[in-house]
Amino acid sequence: MELLSGADMIARFLQDEGIEYIYGYPGGAALHIYDALFRQDKVKHILVRHEQAATHAADGYARASGKPGCVLVTSGPGATNAVTGIATAYMDSIPMVVLCGQVASHLIGEDAFQETDIVGVTRPIVKHSFSIRHPSEIPEVLKKAFYLAATGRPGPVVVDIPKDMTAPTERYEYIYPKKVKMRSYNPVTRGHTGQIKKAVEMILKAKRPVFYTGGGVVTGKASEGLTDLVKQLGYPITTTLMGIGAYPQSDRQCLGWLGMHGSYESNMAMHHADLIIAIGARFDDRVTNSTSKFCPTAKIIHVDVDPSSISKTVRADVPIVGPASSVINEMISLVQGHKIAHPEALTEWWEKIDSWRADREGKLYEPSKVGEALKPQEVIEALCRVTRGEAYVTTDVGQHQMFAAQYYKFDKPNRLITSGGLGTMGFGFPAAMGIKQNYPDDDVVCVTGEGSFQMMMQELSTCKQYGVGVKIVNLNNASLGMVRQWQDLNYKSRHAHSYMESLPDFHMLIEAYGFTAITVNTLDELEPALERAFADKHELVFLDVKVDPHEHVYPMQVPLGAMRDMLLSKTERT
Repeated sequence: MELLSGADMIARFLQDEGIEYIYGYPGGAALHIYDALFRQDKVKHILVRHEQAATHAADGYARASGKPGCVLVTSGPGATNAVTGIATAYMDSIPMVVLCGQVASHLIGEDAFQETDIVGVTRPIVKHSFSIRHPSEIPEVLKKAFYLAATGRPGPVVVDIPKDMTAPTERYEYIYPKKVKMRSYNPVTRGHTGQIKKAVEMILKAKRPVFYTGGGVVTGKASEGLTDLVKQLGYPITTTLMGIGAYPQSDRQCLGWLGMHGSYESNMAMHHADLIIAIGARFDDRVTNSTSKFCPTAKIIHVDVDPSSISKTVRADVPIVGPASSVINEMISLVQGHKIAHPEALTEWWEKIDSWRADREGKLYEPSKVGEALKPQEVIEALCRVTRGEAYVTTDVGQHQMFAAQYYKFDKPNRLITSGGLGTMGFGFPAAMGIKQNYPDDDVVCVTGEGSFQMMMQELSTCKQYGVGVKIVNLNNASLGMVRQWQDLNYKSRHAHSYMESLPDFHMLIEAYGFTAITVNTLDELEPALERAFADKHELVFLDVKVDPHEHVYPMQVPLGAMRDMLLSKTERT
């Protein structure tokens, strides 16, 4: 029998669970746990400079690796500083366990120093939460937390740990629970065979089919099966922002991603389709535009592991509750040996799609001329060339996020790491930090803007302490670009507080932290600067790229319109 304190149980459990990194920031209520982590060397704690960065770093780690991220914060402000990152993970279905120190049990409800009801605060933005009531239950509760976070539809789980539950003077038997059983939680492991057969019959008979796939394919590790199925059928496929890379974007059958700033051909194909095969996507408002006008001629097959997502916003004709991987594999077995019913219709459908592609070829943006400011699109295209399309790319939120998704071509899943649901400025840099620690020999680049970067730039200090060699590409337009774009379109260019009238000298700022900074002003400086930045995979380099402040992101869906209603430039619309 092994007797351990509650704090030592936590440290030992993390070891037994195979946790490599835990991101956090110490404080009084968590100090017993910190002491236990200090006395072991298997789980590496990363000291961030703000608790929000801890959650984003764990989030980035989880998105890239597919394993739950882990966070440790103290009570009160430590826990509330983590709320934005918890909500970010929740909206994008990312597995994460957040361990929150809490005031001692007898002080709960007394408005004690640094007391906050973090379970109550986070209830709407977690998959589940626990509060430790006795040290002996710590191993079982933590096992349940990691199991809940990673299974079914993944998400963040909060564990509230009063300080007296981790006291070093009280010891109890520790046994690592290899299995977990929860009567009230039984995630589905496969779809309904009858519904899958019905779906396959519709798929084979479709004349204008489109696969519409989302982040559930990526988190469900179903990309390989999806690629096989789509290749067998020869059908077009489009993805959500979160699903980018689930199917190789360089392949002809991929139409790009869809929605508010999705490609012209993907939005047009969706609108005119007669069958939409939705897998691991939730018909988000940034995809559907007005649901009353959404894809009026299409029948819809909807596959999702979360039954509450099916028919939530758009009615599914064939609902299938199940993990993307098992449903896709069953579809593959049913499709094999069968021919599509209308090959001539599929040929005509591809001719129409190719004509939409041709309509926009060479018209996506106007390249910069000699002496003009760089176009942000040119920066992303050059970044893709220099990294051969193989980097892990994190983004913050705004125009630079859309440009990165549009112009960097991802052929693998888990490579575009971005805040899709919550749209969190400040996400990209700490997320890149978490990824780089897991993949130190890969290129990891954060594409950001000067507004977003300043929200988490203190993490340069974390990178210095731990030698984290991420690359940072700052598309500097001296403004909150997406806010300014909406003001141009809807507020007669009244730029209310969207211009950054006071910015630091980023070059001096980065050098003050001991890193290399490169300022890029012209197109001929761009590619050499990128080559220099990526020459050493383990060196942090910041590129401050001055881009055209007047450039907009297009296409852009017309608000309250159908998917085919798009602005194509400042002077064109469908």
